[in-house]
Amino acid sequence: MATQTDTRQPAENEIAGEVETLNLGNKIRQLRRKRALTLQNVSDLSGLSKSLLSQIENSFTAPPIATLLKISKALDVKIGYFFQDPPVSSRISVVRHKERKETVPLHSRANGTKVGYQYESLAHPMADKNMEPFMIEILPREATEMIFYNHKGEEFLFVLEGRMEFRGADRVIELESLDCLYFDSNIPHALRGLDGKPAWAIGIIYASD
Repeated sequence: MATQTDTRQPAENEIAGEVETLNLGNKIRQLRRKRALTLQNVSDLSGLSKSLLSQIENSFTAPPIATLLKISKALDVKIGYFFQDPPVSSRISVVRHKERKETVPLHSRANGTKVGYQYESLAHPMADKNMEPFMIEILPREATEMIFYNHKGEEFLFVLEGRMEFRGADRVIELESLDCLYFDSNIPHALRGLDGKPAWAIGIIYASD
């Protein structure tokens, strides 16, 4: 019996493997169908293209946090819904350092483009929380390669290690270890590591209704 050949490029296969591990696409598809929504419905509600939503559901690409926030609002759940496996009813959440869940790979597009960030969820067991804390690795890159995102809500960053740059609202702000930043995430914003090295930060996202 003939076997089907995977015609994707090596980079695409690597990305697909990372994305499938997260199981985000399947969770989004199941919830969309449970809500009796079409891809076009979710596109209209989120402002995201139907083709992008299809790629996400089929694990060809992983959504950056800003994109996942828009999807979660369109599907009427909090973003933490997608990281709970399984959800727990306890109002206290402990996540050991080996239990952190990677939520967005560094390579997050089917063409291999690096989005520049890697997030690890720090409170994934707790359901229905109002804040989402993450450990974030911010890659170094050229200013011309920075990708801007925005979403409703607010964000807080506390730099743990390295130097990084924030760009948003016509401002360029350099941050170093122990510096912090609080900003309105409606502002299109982007981050990059400086000095040719990754920077590490704790990020807390509050997604407003």
